[in-house]
Amino acid sequence: MDFSRLTVLCIGDVMLDRFLHGDIERISPEAPVPVIRLRETREMLGGVGNVASNIASLGGRAVLVGLVGRDDAAAKLRQIVAGRARIVAALVETTYRPTICKTRFVAGRQQVVRADEESRAPMHPDEEAALVHVFDQHIGGAQAVILSDYGKGVLSRGLVAHAIAAARAHGVPVFVDPKTDDFALYRGATCVTPNAREMGAAARAPVDTEDEIAAAARRLMAAAELGAILVTRSEKGMTLVEAGGTASAPARAREVFDVSGAGDTVIAALALAFAAGRSLVQAMHIANAAAGVVVSKLGTATADIAEVMRELSAQDAAVGAAPGTAGVPGVLNWEAARGLVSRWHDQGFSVGFTNGCFDILHPGHVSLLAFARSQCDRLIVALNTDESVARLKGAGRPVNGLGQRAAVMAAIRYVDAVVAFGEETPLELIDVLVPDVLVKGADYSVENVVGGETVRAAGGRVVLAELVPGQSTTGIIARMRDG
Repeated sequence: MDFSRLTVLCIGDVMLDRFLHGDIERISPEAPVPVIRLRETREMLGGVGNVASNIASLGGRAVLVGLVGRDDAAAKLRQIVAGRARIVAALVETTYRPTICKTRFVAGRQQVVRADEESRAPMHPDEEAALVHVFDQHIGGAQAVILSDYGKGVLSRGLVAHAIAAARAHGVPVFVDPKTDDFALYRGATCVTPNAREMGAAARAPVDTEDEIAAAARRLMAAAELGAILVTRSEKGMTLVEAGGTASAPARAREVFDVSGAGDTVIAALALAFAAGRSLVQAMHIANAAAGVVVSKLGTATADIAEVMRELSAQDAAVGAAPGTAGVPGVLNWEAARGLVSRWHDQGFSVGFTNGCFDILHPGHVSLLAFARSQCDRLIVALNTDESVARLKGAGRPVNGLGQRAAVMAAIRYVDAVVAFGEETPLELIDVLVPDVLVKGADYSVENVVGGETVRAAGGRVVLAELVPGQSTTGIIARMRDG
């Protein structure tokens, strides 16, 4: 995935996050409070600034739009942005409020107290006009817009309406991280990304299950004319609701699960992936992987693209056994295989497919698999179930059960994933996966390969592998019986 040519216009509540680290050695004689001996100060972009940091870490370019005061915190914010090559500062200076600054005092790994500097005054007309002007200056060069609402007043009703209308006029998708429970404020947005608590508050309904989330989301989408809602559910993963259906992405178990800043990572990765041409479902899986990286780090963090790629690979490896195949280890169910194909396509890989009984593996099989892998970047092998093999080959077959055949197949270096099918042909499975390359032996003709029409209609191709003379499982069994 390469996001280097994408620019995301990020607008919302920009903040300075300040962390003062120290040690508690005694209680103050002045009051019953701990005394912290300070030893380190760390400052970073917060609020929509953290969204911009995630965009930059993932390889994109961020234009950061927000309000700052005339104060030391603003100077520090500008200094930090100046040091980030992929973040462009489009900050509006105001005399009506200070720069939002959150100062956290941390002893060991425990936050002791937080001090917030901010104004709760409503947006002044001059501030809104200046933000609209800056937004309009940059929307023409953006491939996506993120509205990051922290409830601090920058995303006024007028500014939000203008930003969404201007983005839609330019054909630019808009992603919203909401704060208010009135999603009508974000009318016309491409996708809104609430967490489960925010979703429940907006829907005024339970959202504990995927069915409840889907029902609530569809009501909100219809009322506010939203394209989609992606609900982040902490350790339960995330659920995407679109007009055409619902999809989910599970969270992978990990030792550290710190959700600080994870919402900023999710919306940054989602916007970049969608702007790069992925569907929202595909973008959700990429965002889920990015979130998986940051929740495994303590404190507010970002993810780079290499970490996201590794997390995608780890998620692929963690897919469970296939229901319907007696829990055979290493055999993916069809839904998991389809998700795997989608992720491979997101990573720019071509996917090949071949199938067979593969009962007793011999050099002919290895030759077929080697040829198949040479025609693609990733190869899926579909094995007939034991019942299917018996129907095709007769009594006494298979010699090796599905679990044994799958274990051997998965150990072949040319094979990237194994699935199983019990139908007469793999046509239904091919219709689900839609591989780029379909491979069969040369004892078939290209026109007669099952699933070839599906693959060719999707722009793929059918190829035939030469057979190795004298190699067959039936022949091996006959020789064993004879001798």
